Amino acid sequence: MKIAVCVKQIPDPATPYELDPETNFVARPNDQVLDDTDRYGVEVALQLAEATEGTVTLVSMSPAGNLQGIRQALAMGADKAIVVNDPALRGSGALVTAKVLAAAIAREEPDLVIAGTESTDGYTGIVPQQLAELLGMPSLTFARKVELAGDVVHIERQTSGGYDVVEAPLPALVSVTSGVVEPRYPTFKGIMQAKSKPIEQPTAADLGFAADAVGPIDQTIAAVRPAPERSGGRVVHDEGEAHLEIVKLLEQVKVI
Repeated sequence: MKIAVCVKQIPDPATPYELDPETNFVARPNDQVLDDTDRYGVEVALQLAEATEGTVTLVSMSPAGNLQGIRQALAMGADKAIVVNDPALRGSGALVTAKVLAAAIAREEPDLVIAGTESTDGYTGIVPQQLAELLGMPSLTFARKVELAGDVVHIERQTSGGYDVVEAPLPALVSVTSGVVEPRYPTFKGIMQAKSKPIEQPTAADLGFAADAVGPIDQTIAAVRPAPERSGGRVVHDEGEAHLEIVKLLEQVKVI
């Protein structure tokens, strides 16, 4: 079985982000880490690959930097990686991201695609569904458990009231929730092996995209300011008439 996993490198959350003074976009350093939510998808893929004698390919779209985050996932046990590294893709929206990832994934012809529900630096939460549509695959979302039975994938879809049991024929795309499994830690052997595992770095043009088909979304970030600090609340001591103060406040904000 061939499994593709969507992963993303992000600036280390433990390090304060810096913004590009010209664009107000996040300035992505060479040292980036694997998005923590993607570790769950990688672990699910590895477990399924081990059970089916399959392979796991990482697929990412981001500035490559020194590939620290990608090598973290390779050290966990993934076989290879594809990192679409192209300055023309800087500032791309969710749809362009999905199109580029879909093009890279389609070349691998996987039986199963696994993604997280959303990245911790973007939080759009729509790329997995867009990917499934572009790849022509059924989309199984918010999986808290994933199992394979022949050519069918079964999941337990997390809901507010419990879970739904959902299944679909392969090839399919599954997005997993945090906590679906316990991600493994890379071993020393895995870290050493990761240094020699293949990492492809195609551009958007290599994937068949014309220059005018990619690029930043049509928006401008005018300014970024720190959120104002919350001021202390007003304390009303009730001596039998505190309700009158509450009424006055509600009138001031035009609630009543």
